Amino acid sequence: MTTGTVRHLRILRTTPDRVYRAFLEPDAIAKWLPPYGYTCTVQELDARTGGRHKMFFRNFATGHEEPFGGEYLELVEFQKIRYTDRFNDPNLPGEMTTTITLREVSCGTELIIVQEGIPDVIPTEMCYLGWQESLLQLARLVESDVPAAS
Repeated sequence: MTTGTVRHLRILRTTPDRVYRAFLEPDAIAKWLPPYGYTCTVQELDARTGGRHKMFFRNFATGHEEPFGGEYLELVEFQKIRYTDRFNDPNLPGEMTTTITLREVSCGTELIIVQEGIPDVIPTEMCYLGWQESLLQLARLVESDVPAAS
């Protein structure tokens, strides 16, 4: 059964285009998406409506890999991303839908994340914790202004 939903609101000191790109560029996702203690390998990312994504998180301590993937349902440049995720593990059934909404605000970008259809076997507080850790890493990536090398 898949019934869990989590919602996050975050203001980031950056532009919507940077946040949008961070969700759709494989190297960026691999850097910020995995929660603490995990690495991420992106195997496929076709960032277009109807395009697919495939990746896995690897627990750094145990080496256990958790593959998952899905489809991009809606992409509105610099404003909205909606996609599905499905775990390869039969013990984590169902399909989750995540909606990312971006809006420019006076101090940066408002980011709203709604993840629906979380399998019952995953406590929603674990999803909240994972997203909180990921969003801290996202902020470090998109809020940084690293000067270009000469």
